[in-house]
Amino acid sequence: MIEISHAAASEVKRLRLKQVSSSRGQLRLSVQARGCAGLSYHMEFEVEPEVTDRVIHCEDIDIVVDPQSLDYLKGLVIDYTEDLMGGAFRFHNPNALEVCNCGHSFKAHCETAPSEA
Repeated sequence: MIEISHAAASEVKRLRLKQVSSSRGQLRLSVQARGCAGLSYHMEFEVEPEVTDRVIHCEDIDIVVDPQSLDYLKGLVIDYTEDLMGGAFRFHNPNALEVCNCGHSFKAHCETAPSEA
């Protein structure tokens, strides 16, 4: 379903402790209708998922995905890399027809766009 590299998992855990002040926060991953290519990834921490959410456990992290974003994220691999400019999450999505140079915006096979929430 969704995979996360060891480097990305380590960064998520570091950010979770910094932002949530506990190791209980779950990572919400969603797709929103915005960005250079039309769709973009959004990540934030939360404590409780919604009833309709899918929770995917990977690398000791619970990744929460809403039903509308799920089709866009099937097969997604999340990585984290660092260079002289800093660190960033990288998204490798088999559903992306086009990917913007920023790496966070994409155009997908799916025709129904998610909300701009």
